[in-house]
Amino acid sequence: MDQPPSYQLLDLDIDLARQRVSRAGEVLDVQGLSFRLLACLLRHGDAVVDFDTLMAEVWAPALVNEETVTQRVKLLRQGLGDDGRRPRYVRSVRSRGYQLCEAPRLAAAPGQDPPPVRRRRRTPWAAGLGALVLVAGGAWWWQRPPADAIRSDPAQVLLSRAAYYAGIGQKDNNERAIGLYRQVLARAPADTAARIGLSLAYGARVCLYNFPYAWTTQAQREAETVLQVEPRNAGAWAALAYAHDCRGDLAAALKAYEKAVALDPANDRARASAAYLYQEQGRLAEALRANLDIRGDPARLRFREVQIARELELLGFEDAAEQRFRASFQLYPDNVFSNIAWPRHLFLQGRLREAQEALDEAMARHTPHVDLHVLAGELALLRGDRAAAQAAFEEAHRLRPQMSFPATLAMLYGGTPPSAAWLDERIADMQRQFGEGRGFPGDRLELALLQEARGLRADALRSLDAAVQAGYSDRAYLQTSPLLHRLAGDPAVAAAIDALSRRVAMQRAQVLAAGWRPADLRGAP
Repeated sequence: MDQPPSYQLLDLDIDLARQRVSRAGEVLDVQGLSFRLLACLLRHGDAVVDFDTLMAEVWAPALVNEETVTQRVKLLRQGLGDDGRRPRYVRSVRSRGYQLCEAPRLAAAPGQDPPPVRRRRRTPWAAGLGALVLVAGGAWWWQRPPADAIRSDPAQVLLSRAAYYAGIGQKDNNERAIGLYRQVLARAPADTAARIGLSLAYGARVCLYNFPYAWTTQAQREAETVLQVEPRNAGAWAALAYAHDCRGDLAAALKAYEKAVALDPANDRARASAAYLYQEQGRLAEALRANLDIRGDPARLRFREVQIARELELLGFEDAAEQRFRASFQLYPDNVFSNIAWPRHLFLQGRLREAQEALDEAMARHTPHVDLHVLAGELALLRGDRAAAQAAFEEAHRLRPQMSFPATLAMLYGGTPPSAAWLDERIADMQRQFGEGRGFPGDRLELALLQEARGLRADALRSLDAAVQAGYSDRAYLQTSPLLHRLAGDPAVAAAIDALSRRVAMQRAQVLAAGWRPADLRGAP
């Protein structure tokens, strides 16, 4: 097989085979994505390379936006010692993309002059079309119409662009998608793909972008409108499941996801989302197998690796989990769940300094989420900084004021202790929720915190045990989180953790004995 070519760009020597950039014999700090970006530009000579092409050739199958590309170009320039204001190697072309400032040359064989690199015609590429973006607890779904349909039907043009914006995974682009889906429905009210896309975008407003829970009702309404006409539409069932999921109705969400898979066994999106809910119920081996039982291209399920890593972590395969968490954190800087998962993993391992460093990096990536601020508060409590913890919990509450858990933490760790009446009301609301069959097993930990604050220690211990009995499986969190330190030393908690450990050990053995276990567990004890 031929070796990849080497290039010369002004005073730079670029060895593609060794992935090395040097100047006058000195190796420069250009690695990973920065090197892949440079290699992409080299392949196009000195032609302008648009954002879509860069995202396709450098980041695919990951879905990123133009800001991610811009930030990576800055890092590449830093490695090359380039100045964006007076570029020598890479220049920006406003609203289009980037290009090399000079045509690169293929490295010459000894005794020969290097030939110039020929220009290449740009190949357009639309990122995200035809793919699914999986989020923890939900699925993102759309269809890409045939190319001839897109060209001939204005509504399909709008639908195609809506799918593109929805797939990027950013708040502003989700809003653009909503606007486009609404335009499609104004033209064609019976367009089921647009209505399903709109349902999912409304759900994402809550699950990803901190909108009020009322939007899940609208998301449910859009999905049910499709199901009234097409009761066997698997995509509509998946959208309905996502609406329930984002509202916290685990049972209804799981039932709808399973219906979507039954109608369309090739629907990997719904299967992976059901797997997440199996995980929340403590069905870890079942969740792992569902995530591994992918019929199509696993790379199209962008968040699948985070879910598998979490299942491996809960099953006690820490090394395999860590490799996956770290890789996802590096590959998907715009993915809020990757940004949460890695520092949380370090926190649960007791590596608090590393967890804080990873959390600081995640915060700098501007993917706001309640869990990031809750983790910041927990780390602050562990280092004895209650004021910083209070500020973090208040920020979590500000980010999603309709969410119960950050509101509870903001009050419990605020400047003024909560009143008995406030605690009683919160406790009664949560008990009513559980009585109606709503909520996740982990929600019972919040109830335990409220009961302990009210002086109802025996009730708090029963709530913690009920969480474990309902499937809560994160033993490390029960032992590590400072939120639970007042309860952690009680023999009842030790008994609950022991029961949890036995259940997980049985499932761990089941995974190790299975022929479908991941390859990185082949040598696990």
